[in-house]
Amino acid sequence: MKNITKGYINGEFVTLHGTQIFNLINPTNHQPVGQVTLGDEEDVQRAIAAAKTAFKSFSQTSVATRIQLLENLKQAVNKREKELIEVMILEYGGTRQFCTMSLQNAIASFDNMITTLRHFEFQRKSGNTFIQLTPVGVVGIITPWNSSNSFICSKLATAIAAGCTVVVKPSEMSALQTELLTACFHEAGLPKGVYNMVNGLGNVVGTAITNHPDIAKISFTGSTVTGKQIARSAVDTVKRVTLELGGKSPNIILEDADFEQAIPQAVFGAYMNSGQACIAPTRLLVPKDRLETVNQLAKAAAAHVVVGNPADAATNVGPMVSEKQFERVQHYIQVGLDEGATLLAGGPGKPAGLEEGNFVKATIFTNVRNDMRIAQEEIFGPVLSIIPYENEEDAITIANDTMYGLAAYVTSANEARALKVASRIDAGRVCINGFKHDPMAPFGGFKQSGLGREFGVYGLEEYLEPKSILL
Repeated sequence: MKNITKGYINGEFVTLHGTQIFNLINPTNHQPVGQVTLGDEEDVQRAIAAAKTAFKSFSQTSVATRIQLLENLKQAVNKREKELIEVMILEYGGTRQFCTMSLQNAIASFDNMITTLRHFEFQRKSGNTFIQLTPVGVVGIITPWNSSNSFICSKLATAIAAGCTVVVKPSEMSALQTELLTACFHEAGLPKGVYNMVNGLGNVVGTAITNHPDIAKISFTGSTVTGKQIARSAVDTVKRVTLELGGKSPNIILEDADFEQAIPQAVFGAYMNSGQACIAPTRLLVPKDRLETVNQLAKAAAAHVVVGNPADAATNVGPMVSEKQFERVQHYIQVGLDEGATLLAGGPGKPAGLEEGNFVKATIFTNVRNDMRIAQEEIFGPVLSIIPYENEEDAITIANDTMYGLAAYVTSANEARALKVASRIDAGRVCINGFKHDPMAPFGGFKQSGLGREFGVYGLEEYLEPKSILL
């Protein structure tokens, strides 16, 4: 069992002023794997002071210097990729498939930002005016537990590219992962104060970061409820805010699609990251007159979903991150039954032989109405709702009938038709004919799925302020 007692402030691991202890529990078997000491307001103040001091010089660094730092970070994280994957499986319970992909994305985020930086114009002209894009200042980075290190790497890479310094508050449930990642950053030789990290609770450390006047910007990934709280607090000091929040992503299967391929793909897609993914396509919209065929295909696909030990390469769905999250998913499964949806696969309780961990059965409801809670509220677990539609127009209406707008998916034999449908979906990212990722394309949500964008040029500009100089 590992005992984590330090944060990372001004280029070194330091003992925290906070004394509260948080227990780290393996979600696969409920065995303790560590303890972490949580920081407090005083620790946050020290971290912000270090970042503020470092910003004075770091904001003036050249593009070449920042590119070299990003390259150093990439090499340091890449060197310990296997360790980072294993600790993520242990602490988070993510499947080996997902954790491997997540770490690969984390490493690639440095390369992606290097590519962006090489072609980015920090000095521009608009009319007769000289425009400088200047770093916004000290950035508070607040990340969730469902892909912790990947989020930290991506946000840090963007901040460094912009010339910003950061104070990171990761999820307290990700402390083992964060400590190892921070060791990588330390080995990379970042200038003192550029990266600072304080473990702690959201209502203590997160609040202290959000309320501090020396934090110029908040970059947050997490729930919509917490995002709203951060936005409200940030208003007092008019902080810049980037929020990547929840989702209830529709997956529209048009009637001309290859159902034999599209439906199994849809089922496995809904269970990405064991269902604990904001972009998971958890609403499957299908033609009403094909519902029986869809039900048969979906049920057959669910039978091939492997729920089990996340360390096994064949596992598709691991445990929920905590008992609290397990209970949340169980509650929604019962809600689906109470609302009158038809249970097609899975259901309440744990799979046989997996009683010791936070495991949920791979669950599918069909004959779901879009006004049901299981179709409107983010469950964050392996629960798929199949919703029949009358025609294409009805499918679009159902897809947009949600407070969320993070991601969406459209499948059709006719790409031009799919593109036309995609253009009418209220979502920040729409994938056509499969699950795709482009780390250079802007990522973020419409409606209550967030504010601002991440990745590439659009993400970098969120960390910069345009200054007009009239000559």
